[in-house]
Amino acid sequence: MTAGEIYSSISALAADIVAECVSRGVRISTAESCTGGMISGAVTSVSGSSAVIELGVCSYSNRIKQQTLHVSRDILEKYTEYSVQCAEAMAEGVRRLSGADFAVSTTGVAGPTGGSAEHPVGEVCIAVSGAVGCRGERFLFSGDRELVRAQAAQKALELLSERIKSGG
Repeated sequence: MTAGEIYSSISALAADIVAECVSRGVRISTAESCTGGMISGAVTSVSGSSAVIELGVCSYSNRIKQQTLHVSRDILEKYTEYSVQCAEAMAEGVRRLSGADFAVSTTGVAGPTGGSAEHPVGEVCIAVSGAVGCRGERFLFSGDRELVRAQAAQKALELLSERIKSGG
């Protein structure tokens, strides 16, 4: 998929999420690290999104992850900020903070620097939280920094959309 196709998909997914949330009467929030606001930006670019989005947090630093989203120091020390556990804590934290029905989070290594053997460039963990719990997944995307970020935002919107449509 080309960058243009990914950005087109992001726009379509955001529009679909806004329509689905409006029809179901639910609200969403985001906690983004490596995507740096791309998800909330995509959603708020859709007319009518003010009826849907509660809060978007760009939690790039571990200090903000801890102080604002209540990601525990234990999670950060044991699993790191690039983990599924951190993504799940971020999603749960922003959902509790905002009172939204659903929340999505992203954390990872967009590159080109910052990668390691344990957490390579392109590794992104995404979590979606809702009333029936929180589920995170690890993905490995390829490409330059912007392509990794775009792929992560696209996947996060796909997972959020699936969760909203399933009702939980």
